[in-house]
Amino acid sequence: MGKRVFYVTNNSMDTRKYYVKKCKSLGFDATMEEIYCTSNAVAGYLQKLNFNRTVYVIGCKGITEELDAVGIKHLGVAPDFLQTDLMDYIENHTYLSSDVGAVIVGLDPYFSYIKLMKATSYLNDPSCLFIATNTDDRYPLSDSSIIVPGTGAVLKSVEVASRREPIVIGKPNKGMFEAIVHQHGLDPARTVMIGDRLDTDILFGNICGIKTLLVLTGVTSLADLKTFQESKLEEDKKLLPSFYVEKLGDLSQFMD
Repeated sequence: MGKRVFYVTNNSMDTRKYYVKKCKSLGFDATMEEIYCTSNAVAGYLQKLNFNRTVYVIGCKGITEELDAVGIKHLGVAPDFLQTDLMDYIENHTYLSSDVGAVIVGLDPYFSYIKLMKATSYLNDPSCLFIATNTDDRYPLSDSSIIVPGTGAVLKSVEVASRREPIVIGKPNKGMFEAIVHQHGLDPARTVMIGDRLDTDILFGNICGIKTLLVLTGVTSLADLKTFQESKLEEDKKLLPSFYVEKLGDLSQFMD
């Protein structure tokens, strides 16, 4: 087809290097410059601000490795659970770094009350930046009856406790698309966003003013799509794609 392809993911658990390997294992010849993940995006955001303090991270190594790559100090990525009485912990075991100037919230399987307490304490300082990788409510798993809460579930508790609203980096916000346009000179009029989720992928494309293509092999089913098509709510209309296909392979007929 002679088209340029970029991969945009809200997943902050891994780095661009990991996603390059994953794409190649699936038969897609991706490069680091074509991968846009929220772990890299939050590091890039802080780098643009010339941030020179320490970040408290609720998240995984994907975020910290990308912070390392741009020379930003961090702490917080490790299991941190209450192992004694709460008041005893507060009085004798709680350590808060005076150098923390930002809190990043991503998906964290080790999220705990102690991490929530520390993040909220740092964010009690109005000058401390509050950044979220995304607001996804669930982490998608195929063929499983287990529901895995997403970053949005973790983020909401930090929002409530801190009484603050975060800067959200990932889809459906424009940030990553604007970075792609700036760095690669894309023409939005000749760009299409392909994804399997209405409230992130498709809304992202619609907000960015580009065509959207929904594939029905992931989060969104045809029944879901029809429900939104029949809705009278304006908010639901924003989730509708320009086109949809059953599976990504259906595009092969246009690639000869």
